[in-house]
Amino acid sequence: MNKMRLDKGDWLVVCDGRKALILENLGDEMFPNLHTREVHEQPNLSTHAQGTDAPGRLHGSVGDARSSVEQTDWHDEAERVFLKGLAGRLNSAVTSGETTALTMVASPRALGMIRADYSEAVRKAIRSEVGKDLVKMPVYEIEKQLLATGAAK
Repeated sequence: MNKMRLDKGDWLVVCDGRKALILENLGDEMFPNLHTREVHEQPNLSTHAQGTDAPGRLHGSVGDARSSVEQTDWHDEAERVFLKGLAGRLNSAVTSGETTALTMVASPRALGMIRADYSEAVRKAIRSEVGKDLVKMPVYEIEKQLLATGAAK
């Protein structure tokens, strides 16, 4: 396991498809002191509130056959939009100099989704990625989970 390194001013981004915590290390590498800088949340509307249309129907080009189109997964789409917005926020933070280093902590699914939206600047700023879903934990518990052991698991 690699030792997780968080220098003073580095950001730790803890997220899933509906919530993101942007934490800043106000301490140093030896004694991290994470403070919440930003919280981003997306309301989790019920499926019927997000999309009410019935699945579409297609007419075959030959004959009278008709088939249905797969129902849109509105929750999945909302997560993609949320993570794309988060990636945009991280890009503006890196390019404006708010931070120079990022550590991403997210469920493996969310990491897979957000990676596609990383700008080149964000890719260069990322020190490490941790595939854990910790966004529902209090900050002190996140700190304990990730930093007390000194290793990303």
